[in-house]
Parts: sequence; C-alpha cells; structure tokens
Amino acid sequence: MLTLGIETATKVCSVALCDGNKPLASYEVNMGMTHSEGLLPQIAQMLERTGVAKQDLELIAVSRGPGSFTGLRIGLATAEALAYGLKKPMIAVSTTETLAYNLPIPGILLASILDAQKGNYYLALYTWEVGKLVEVKPVTIMAGQEIFPLLATYNKPTVLLGECHKLEKACLPNITAAPLGIRLPKAMAVAMLGAGQHQEGADEDYFGTEPFYIRRSEAEELWEQRQKKK
Repeated sequence: MLTLGIETATKVCSVALCDGNKPLASYEVNMGMTHSEGLLPQIAQMLERTGVAKQDLELIAVSRGPGSFTGLRIGLATAEALAYGLKKPMIAVSTTETLAYNLPIPGILLASILDAQKGNYYLALYTWEVGKLVEVKPVTIMAGQEIFPLLATYNKPTVLLGECHKLEKACLPNITAAPLGIRLPKAMAVAMLGAGQHQEGADEDYFGTEPFYIRRSEAEELWEQRQKKK
C-alpha cells in the first residue's frame, strides 16, 4: 500500500513515503521553520523526486498526538485536505506509538516522551514482543521528577525516545536516551504504522478527526482564568 506519512507533532516537520514495509523516501526539516511554511512544499518535492503522482497514493497517514497543539492541527488539516481532494482513505496514529516504532528491539522498555510544558511530560511505555509493538502503560501526563522513579519500578533496561533532552542527564544506570537520529517522531514510522493499522473498507470519514491533546492548550486555560475574574 503506497502510503504518505505526515509528522508535525514536534518542531521537526517530517514527511515520508512507503510501499507497505518498504521505505521509499523521507524528508525531515529541523531548522525552526513553521510547519505551515514547510509541510506542503516538502510533500511536493518528495513526490516529484520519487516520480509518484498524488493520485497514485493509496493511504494518507498522520500523527494525531500528543504533541504541539499548533503542529498537530496543521498536520491533520493537511492530511484531511489531501484525503478529501484525492478521495483516498486517511488514518491518524498515536505519536507515542510512532516514537516506539523507531526502535523495534525486543527485551527493552521504550519510554515515549513528549514535552507537555511547565515541567510536565506526556509519557507512554511500550515493548516489542514477537515482532509486535505492545503498550505497557498508556499515555499520561507526569512531572519530570516523577518519570525516573516510575521507570525504575519496571527493573528493565529502558530507552528514552522523543523530547527527552532535558531528562537524559539524570538517567539511571539502566536507563539511556536513544541516539538523536532516531529519537524524535518520524513520518516513516507514521506511514508504516498507519499502513499496518489500516483495514480495507474501513470508515473513510476523515473530516472531524481530533488531535489527541490530553490536556487543554495554554490559550484555553488563560481564557478560562480571565472569565473567572469577570
């Protein structure tokens, strides 16, 4: 299945193309550009370089969060527009799952971490068993100082993935951070994970797919505080 993957949950803007489990192309930019500036040009350039026509795409896969509020909105809106315009199915996948998809190694605990601001993090735990990704702990919000005590209770070699640069200096002996090259979410993982989860004949009503935020945005919290003061 020829799948376009879109990943905009972090500061990295990433797109990829795969045919089933075969990677065809990927394009990542981590230069401070806004996703609204870079996403569509990246998709166009990747398709041009690979000689793939938009109409030949069979599935649009996009990361739905948790992650950056604005980034996720841009990614989902773009995926929805492409799916509608091309009349192709769309699937939205978990960002924390795509992080764990970067490191398919059995026998270790994978801690998918994304910055939730104000010293808090989104955390989900996974392992690989018999070639399949298994969720150990669903995504939740935790304070940074609570993460390592929790990981220590599993008494298992653990690898941190995602936005963990503020935490890696405090790593315990059996906990390490993944190399930078595979640490952040990647559109190739989004594409492959989405292709694997997609079922032929599934509901293709892609409009209205909501980002998985868990918490409200800071703008929403500030608005509520202002309303209480009135």
